[in-house]
Amino acid sequence: MAGSLNQDNKKEKIQQEENPWIEAGKTIVIAVALAVGIRTFVAEQRYIPSSSMEPTLQINDHLIIEKVTYRIKNPERGDVVVFRPTEALIEQDFHEAFIKRVIGLPGDTVLVKNGKVFVNNEELKEKYILDEPDYEYGPVTVPTNQYLVLGDNRNNSYDSHYWGFVPKEKLIGRAIVRVWPINRLGALDESPLYPEE
Repeated sequence: MAGSLNQDNKKEKIQQEENPWIEAGKTIVIAVALAVGIRTFVAEQRYIPSSSMEPTLQINDHLIIEKVTYRIKNPERGDVVVFRPTEALIEQDFHEAFIKRVIGLPGDTVLVKNGKVFVNNEELKEKYILDEPDYEYGPVTVPTNQYLVLGDNRNNSYDSHYWGFVPKEKLIGRAIVRVWPINRLGALDESPLYPEE
């Protein structure tokens, strides 16, 4: 009888001390689930493949894109946003995400003329562009729940002045910090974008 109790106790102990492979497997599954959840709903890393956002972003810069803000509030003028291709871009066989700067908000009238961008008849003081735009565009009025986006490298950017507006539902998130290269580590647009003069 005593021997039988001892054997039962040993079996319980063995069951309580799970196989280390099972423990490792559980840990890996939890870590993957957390990583996927964070990437899907909170933040993700992206890199810059082109020069369309120079000088703000250089080719191969790595950024953190946060995905929470636009569930709570709307984008603001000056935000650097990542978005899925619009229908117009998909028709042209673009399938990768784009990164551009929000210039026109819903209801805004945007005009590009004489190397300047005007929003609602006021010149936008842009300290972040590489060169003044050498094209004319508009005037156009941004539809409800859509945004007009331009690259900071105005003359080398495939953006809204070519293919139209970005619907809010296409937005993935807002670029907030550069994490690579180390010598350029830091928040984007740390000082006010549109200083009053």
